[in-house]
Amino acid sequence: MSRPLALIVDDEPDILELLEITLLRMDIESVKAPDLTTAKALLRQRDFDICLTDMRLPDGSGIELVELIGRDYAQLPVAVITAHGSMESAIQALKAGAFDFASKPIDLKMLRQLVQSALKLEPGAAGKSPASKGDAQLLGGSSAMVQVRKLVAKLARSQAPVYISGESGTGKELAARLIHAQGPRADREFAAVNCGAIPQDLMESEFFGHKKGSFTGAISDKPGLFVAADGGTLFLDEVADLPMPMQVKLLRAIQEKRIRAVGSNSEQPVDVRIISATHKNLAQMVEEGSFRQDLFYRINVIELPIPPLRERGEDIPLLTEHTLRRIAEVNGRPAPQVEREAQLALSRYHFPGNVRELENILERAVALCDTDRITRADILLPEVDDFPVESAEDEMALEPYLQQVERDAIVRALEETRWNRTAAARRLGISFRQLRYRLSKLGIE
Repeated sequence: MSRPLALIVDDEPDILELLEITLLRMDIESVKAPDLTTAKALLRQRDFDICLTDMRLPDGSGIELVELIGRDYAQLPVAVITAHGSMESAIQALKAGAFDFASKPIDLKMLRQLVQSALKLEPGAAGKSPASKGDAQLLGGSSAMVQVRKLVAKLARSQAPVYISGESGTGKELAARLIHAQGPRADREFAAVNCGAIPQDLMESEFFGHKKGSFTGAISDKPGLFVAADGGTLFLDEVADLPMPMQVKLLRAIQEKRIRAVGSNSEQPVDVRIISATHKNLAQMVEEGSFRQDLFYRINVIELPIPPLRERGEDIPLLTEHTLRRIAEVNGRPAPQVEREAQLALSRYHFPGNVRELENILERAVALCDTDRITRADILLPEVDDFPVESAEDEMALEPYLQQVERDAIVRALEETRWNRTAAARRLGISFRQLRYRLSKLGIE
């Protein structure tokens, strides 16, 4: 089996030699390029397994190379080497599609970890279904969910921090787990924490660990979440609930890739991918001063919006079938069928609690039904129960109702973004063009 081949691009001979020796000790061959022009020529001539490039080149920028590789050599992971403390450049590279970044002076241990992670990426692997990781899926045939799955697959091939936005119950943690499961860190830990559930005085210890005797009750050394997730992924759910002092410490840990346990005199390096999520409007919190702007930009390198269930009503029958099958497996009996009127009632409901609420409703319906069929009477929906269920002759009345739901969702998004249509489209999980079409179709001015 041939050894992996790396393309290293830098105009400093000492850096090229250091990278070449480091890679050689990892049994990786390398080809050197002193500038962007040479790198482009080599890419046309040979197939590489990884590319390492400096950010500043004599005839261009490392960003140009990242964009070129993303466009013409999409399966090739590329990492950039930035000047010390240049986080803006690193974030710019990650947004452009870089797999990861390393800062000068180069930490060889971190560099080796980066290279090993990149080489675990198999061509096309990110798009495969993570069946081996369980049956967790982002179900739905709607265009919105198709786009979400595509972005999840793309994000799995990167180490960029991801910010998952969406209402409660839409499946933000599931999306985070799928990004982890489909990426090169799948064989390492996925550590999830609800930032709003940790007492403020224990937060630093939970994240960074503590040494024995560092405070009352610290009867032994304890590794924190960063250490537990070393080499893997740390999912910060409800990150908006972090108090300001902890935001400062978290920012430093993410930027420096080092942590200091409570009561320790030394720091230790950590290799953790950060995925965060919240149902709150982080951008608005930044404007109000309750969330640090620098931390927001650091965790929001790439945003993954998860659409609410009311905006993908066509997915409800599939989600219903999947949920009932799962409940049946747990109960050890065949899955019940849903009668037409019950399914219609579900389709009319706006689900403020999203997929989680749908699952709760179905679990309750299974418990209530006396036969192998779920009837309209078994579906207890607080708002739908006030309306009569359409007969076959009245079925077309469903369309105006769905249009009204769509209208309400769009108007609410516009109001919450102060009628900024670009921001509203992002919040709704649709493109600007799709929003403009819907505004015209629904007569919203």
